[in-house]
Amino acid sequence: MTEMEMQRTISVLVKNRPRVLARVAGLFARRGFNIDSLAVSTTESEAISRMTVATTCDLPTLRQIAKQVLKLHDVVRVIDHSESNIVERELCLIKVEVERGQRAELISLCDVFRGDIVDIGNGTVMVQLVGDKDKIDAFVDVMADYEIAEMVRSGKIVLDRGGQG
Repeated sequence: MTEMEMQRTISVLVKNRPRVLARVAGLFARRGFNIDSLAVSTTESEAISRMTVATTCDLPTLRQIAKQVLKLHDVVRVIDHSESNIVERELCLIKVEVERGQRAELISLCDVFRGDIVDIGNGTVMVQLVGDKDKIDAFVDVMADYEIAEMVRSGKIVLDRGGQG
């Protein structure tokens, strides 16, 4: 019996060199898997970068992908977060068109979601929100009552809790 398809996350620790991202993304593309979310940055070591990759698949498929990624040049380690207790975060910047009379209402909504207003322009307000995917999705749904001028999401990043992997 196969596990059901759902969004799953792996961290890929790689040597901080050119073309590594292209090789990892290319492997997903060649295997016919979409990358739902991708975040890449340096780690506590300048020589190593962490790629956090979210994709939708079943558990056996994710494990196969992880094995194949580990074989790529410059990949140091692959961490499968499927069975780990993790802390997950995503950053969202959303610019909404809002009239002066609506600003107080928008500020109240930001307070409920613990969002921060980071810019007020002529007829727009930009909000920064940090949280897990569900929190960001819920906030975006609420903001749909306003006219969303622009929006960007970082993609999720994760770390195992405590002394895990």
